[in-house]
Amino acid sequence: MLQSKLPHVGTTIFTIMSKMAADHNAINLSQGYPGFDCFPYLQDLVTKYMNTAHNQYAPMTGVPSLRKRLADKTLSIHDVEYDADEEVTIVSGATEALNASITAVVRQGDEVILLEPAYDCYEPAVRLNGGVPVYVSLNVPDFSVDWNKVADAINPKTRLIMVNTPHNPGGYVWTQEDLNTLADLIRDKDIYIVSDDVYEHIVFEGKKHLPLFSHHELKERTFACGSFGKTFHITGWKIGYCLAPKALTEEFRKIHQFLTFSTVTPMQYALADYMEDPSRYLYLGHFYQEKRDLFCEGLKETGFSFTPTEGSFFQCVSYGHLSQESDFDLAVRMTKEIGVASIPTSVFYHDKRDHKILRFCFAKDDDVLEKALELLQKGIF
Repeated sequence: MLQSKLPHVGTTIFTIMSKMAADHNAINLSQGYPGFDCFPYLQDLVTKYMNTAHNQYAPMTGVPSLRKRLADKTLSIHDVEYDADEEVTIVSGATEALNASITAVVRQGDEVILLEPAYDCYEPAVRLNGGVPVYVSLNVPDFSVDWNKVADAINPKTRLIMVNTPHNPGGYVWTQEDLNTLADLIRDKDIYIVSDDVYEHIVFEGKKHLPLFSHHELKERTFACGSFGKTFHITGWKIGYCLAPKALTEEFRKIHQFLTFSTVTPMQYALADYMEDPSRYLYLGHFYQEKRDLFCEGLKETGFSFTPTEGSFFQCVSYGHLSQESDFDLAVRMTKEIGVASIPTSVFYHDKRDHKILRFCFAKDDDVLEKALELLQKGIF
């Protein structure tokens, strides 16, 4: 009988809630993908490259023009240099980038600090590589980092720290103080960082995303993993990337070449052309802030308690002052009885810790959000 390498892993909550939403004809604010299409010009570019014989394997490291665009963007926005040939790699989605980064540095018995609530792909990748997850809870309700807890978790076995900013599900955006504190904690230690930056352009209220590599000490230890899918409304294309110093990139690519080897070719060329105009990604903060504000204004007419999210396209709400029902049960009941699907945040904790918080995705057309708000305002308690 086959012994599972991941005996406790089942179907993800995102699949479960999306299926439940479909089964009950509910508005799906659970799974994190845009409810609208990408711009037609980007589709036209894909067609152009498909029709001009760009349909064979791309280079393992990615199409050169796209790697150059990423390096140029990073220099322009963050004043940080990466060599497009030796330090930028295009991969098949941010999940692959995260997995390959973890695989590159984690060995049997190495400890990996996971800041919870954490996206569900981190822990399985750690365990598959023989690593030992060490869980550190973020502060609730703002999901900021408790640096005393992180300091207590670090020991000679610590090999890696997983970072996610802007944070999913909480929306917290790391500050310069956060970066400085992390640098102080791991200085002179053999510890690496994998940074999940997929919501890098989705920050609000004039805040700025501060990638880990913007700190000169942290850059040398960091695999920065990003997603074109979140930025350009093309999650189904599954195209991501990794920025890392040359020595780390060499190890990363050894893993990548035996995971997917290369990523879909015509879409890489299309993205390279599309990114020529920076306004096509720099507008995202304003675009999503309008949706966040619309959603939060409507939430004021519900019984939920919340603070507007700082980043990402997720809004968390608290209901513990209204009910002690489990977040999973409430999410199911809301889907079936009200017709709005959400995600219970307990699924982002290894011990299913229940803070009575639900996560909604507001990356939807305004009319969809307005309809969902109308249903939520009718009440569930």
